[in-house]
Amino acid sequence: MTEITSKQAASDSAFTQTVAVNEGILSKNDLFAARNRARFKSNRLLVLNVLSSPGSGKTALIERTLTDLRGRLRGAVIVGDLATDNDAQRIARSGAPAVQITTGDMCHLEAELVGKAANQLDLDHLDVLIIENVGNLVCPSGYDLGEDLRVVLLAATEGEDKPLKYPVMFKTANVVIVNKMDIAEAAGFDRATALDNIRRIAPQATVFEVSARTGLGMEQWYAFLERRANERRQTEE
Repeated sequence: MTEITSKQAASDSAFTQTVAVNEGILSKNDLFAARNRARFKSNRLLVLNVLSSPGSGKTALIERTLTDLRGRLRGAVIVGDLATDNDAQRIARSGAPAVQITTGDMCHLEAELVGKAANQLDLDHLDVLIIENVGNLVCPSGYDLGEDLRVVLLAATEGEDKPLKYPVMFKTANVVIVNKMDIAEAAGFDRATALDNIRRIAPQATVFEVSARTGLGMEQWYAFLERRANERRQTEE
């Protein structure tokens, strides 16, 4: 496991100046994202950007996915966290390579950091690269990392209105995974309302209802991943 550390510079610029700075940052990020995408495509990699609020079960989902698909898909993970490498250590137990990006006080990953982290991996011998973004449903939504699929998690314990409260994140999702369905009833989760909210905000997204803890619904998720990885390989052959 390799660790990469980044620090965010503070800015006390006036509002009009801040807008210009943010536009410059996003433009620079888009350039690095395009480079990442071209590089990943040349390696015939399916790349996922996995996003959610803290505690939704991103790490558990990724860990179980890589463990259960061992021998079926070759995967690696780039993990983003404000501090500690705990999640990368957990993922490493699946046998998959993991690179940690510690962001300090930066609430999202940026494409340049992802590119540097990818340098630590043998991309020629991977089928799937999973980027576990920093737990946040606001900051990461505007940052393209060069991924093929943006995967957004919603835990049954978070309530049904998350898509309505964080529409930008869900509007950009290719996949929405509703996790912790094994405890949905105990948590008072209104499944029908949640699914209706997802369809209203993210009609383009493929939806999976799963429990990363028990394995409920995970085979459908695995079949989707394998199909998309195979399509990527065939497209580039």
